[in-house]
Amino acid sequence: MKNKDDENVMDMDGFAKICKALGHPARVKILKHLKEENRCICGQIVEMMPLAQSTVSQHLKSLKEAGIIKGEVEGLCTCYCIDLKILEDFKKMAAGL
Repeated sequence: MKNKDDENVMDMDGFAKICKALGHPARVKILKHLKEENRCICGQIVEMMPLAQSTVSQHLKSLKEAGIIKGEVEGLCTCYCIDLKILEDFKKMAAGL
């Protein structure tokens, strides 16, 4: 029988996707920045990274595909934020290893 708390924890595939996405230091730095800023447009992330805009966009795409961040189009910009529920589920699963 499943524990009620287990319903909030992601499956192993989702956990592995996030682990893979966080396997690059630039993505970890982006995630840390988003956690500090709460939400941020792509241009602001590019300004704080020593990488080309296209490279930062690829890293954001990887994080978004893993489900750890969300992107919302605001005019000509995309604003990114951490999916706090997914982050919490990831932390719970990691703590259970």
